[in-house]
Amino acid sequence: MTASRAVYPGTFDPVTFGHIDLIKRARTIFDEVIVAVAHNPGKGPLFTVEERVAFLRRVTRPMRGITIDAFDSLVVDYVRRKRARVVIRGLRMLSDFEYEFQMALTNRKLAPDVETIFMMPSESYAYVSARLLKEAAVFGADLSAFVPPFVGEALRRRLRSERTA
Repeated sequence: MTASRAVYPGTFDPVTFGHIDLIKRARTIFDEVIVAVAHNPGKGPLFTVEERVAFLRRVTRPMRGITIDAFDSLVVDYVRRKRARVVIRGLRMLSDFEYEFQMALTNRKLAPDVETIFMMPSESYAYVSARLLKEAAVFGADLSAFVPPFVGEALRRRLRSERTA
């Protein structure tokens, strides 16, 4: 195992500039960052895992040391399979802390050899949440300050098709 490889797991539904900011900053700390897209049907994602992986691959294409993957297991099991020791988690606001803290302690109990590192996004993205962006998109809000243009367009198309279905 190597400490120079970290896993940044999440739903990424959709990927936001806040996610991208954390990926870039994690990469300055670790030689390799694996962005792991969770199969999480319980969250009712708007985009399929394949679509979310494709969005992330497109966004990170110019970045070195970034791998995009999907997983459908416990995070700590995935981290071990990838021969990493570190999980990166983003903390936007204090409201994220309780859930993330519980998850980190549970993961530590399940896998004492896997560490969780919390990172805060840049101030300009601290309030951005994929859930809120989806709600704003329903009403036609301009999302260009929050997501890459192709993601914003995909979000509008998906929400339009769901409204007409």
